[in-house]
Amino acid sequence: MNVIEKATEGLSRTYEIVIPADDLQARLAAKIEEIRPEVRLKGFRPGKVPTSHIRKMFGESIMGDLLNELVPETTQKTLDEKKLRPASQPDISVTSEAKDVLGGKADFVFEIALEIMPDFEPADPSKLSVTRPVAEVEDAEVNEALERLAGESREFAAKKGGKNAKAEDGDVVVVDFVGKLDGEVFEGGSAEDARVAIGDGAFIPGFEEQLLGAKVGEERVLNVTFPDDYQAAQLAGKAATFDVTVKGLEAPQEAKVDDELAKRLGLENLDSLKDALKKRFAGEHAQQSRMKVKRDLLDKLDAEHKFDLPPKMVEAEFENIWREVAHAIEHDHLEEEDKNKSEDELKSEYREIAERRVRLGLVLAEIGRRNNIDVTQEELSRAINQEAVKYPGQERQVVEFYQKNPNAVAQMRAPIYEEKVVDYILELAEVTETTVSKEALYADEDEAPAKPAKKAAAKKAPAKKAPAKKTAAKADDDKPAAKKKAPAKKTADKDEAAAKKPAAKKKAPAKKAAAKKDA
Repeated sequence: MNVIEKATEGLSRTYEIVIPADDLQARLAAKIEEIRPEVRLKGFRPGKVPTSHIRKMFGESIMGDLLNELVPETTQKTLDEKKLRPASQPDISVTSEAKDVLGGKADFVFEIALEIMPDFEPADPSKLSVTRPVAEVEDAEVNEALERLAGESREFAAKKGGKNAKAEDGDVVVVDFVGKLDGEVFEGGSAEDARVAIGDGAFIPGFEEQLLGAKVGEERVLNVTFPDDYQAAQLAGKAATFDVTVKGLEAPQEAKVDDELAKRLGLENLDSLKDALKKRFAGEHAQQSRMKVKRDLLDKLDAEHKFDLPPKMVEAEFENIWREVAHAIEHDHLEEEDKNKSEDELKSEYREIAERRVRLGLVLAEIGRRNNIDVTQEELSRAINQEAVKYPGQERQVVEFYQKNPNAVAQMRAPIYEEKVVDYILELAEVTETTVSKEALYADEDEAPAKPAKKAAAKKAPAKKAPAKKTAAKADDDKPAAKKKAPAKKTADKDEAAAKKPAAKKKAPAKKAAAKKDA
């Protein structure tokens, strides 16, 4: 085998591999002798078929199999001898004529084109300095959560005023209704004893509002239009009427923060509910602190390293990002700051993000490689099992999916590996903790300091954000700790035992019949 370096440019390499015809013929002869005892052909005794006859009958087929084995074998041997670490799968192209090679008349020649990993010296983790912001769980935060919980779990009772009582915003109206399209009752559009909480937004637009002022015993006809994106296609965008009979009115009772509130939420008393909330908020704050210190670390690593990047890796990462951005453009979900930019401007900015991700990915991978950091089979299995439990009843299928898909396992492994490398660096780096307010802890990195941050307990995930947001400091595609800041959970989210609301609570039920909104 002869290896000729044909091109070297930056991180790109091209090699020509030549396997002489004589070598191929020798390999062919050896292979025929290896299989000859097993060959069975009519007219010959088992194992006694002449070599020349096997060559004539099956020579080209056997040679083809040999070449299929030789290409990856010689490619890997070339990479090992040259001590090359490919940044992506090498491209193989055969330049010799297949017929001549299979007939033993020509050498087998093919080319290997690849990009190699850049050679660089990663920063010494012990010389890095980062800041970890931390925030204490304040009583005001817990009290705000308690008030919200009390309001959400409040009970309803018959409204005072008897037959003269009128439905107001916040009341629950108990009704029977019959939905009609063009005067004809439609399937799924009727219900009895439906509980409609006015102002909840659980029913289609206009349904709740037209019950304001209703009295017990009153009959009304509601005129509504189903949303264009309503889940039942036959109703989407259609005008309809609902014949409604009011059977009861209930008003919300006083929301009290007491032991009874805790018991309705499945806890022993108010103190245990407070402890559960503190634990929940402490966990959220710790997670946010981790995200912030990692962001600082990635920024420092990015600033410390400047080296050539494998073009194909950058292009693949950019394509992943741009696919998401293009989807956001199509559905008008772009960041406000991006909406007035040209496509060229956006591509330029997002390509820089792709370069940053690739650079940080390579840096973290190199630090991990040099320090023998790896993901154990136990860690992978645990992550796969955690993913499986998200699909009740389909756990086995999820596990089997990962067992049969190495690429899916690799995607599962990547964020685990990243977190282990980050942990390793943070153990050696100089980490300075600084106490900040909750608002500062949850403030976006690109917010001006003077802008007030939203309260953590009230933060919600933006409904229309480009998935590849520029400010996200990601080391690779969409790894957990490198995602956009995770929004704090609503204060209604209780810790463990407090996570469920009581089934007996008198609150408007989930959307019902055809009057419901699309979930």
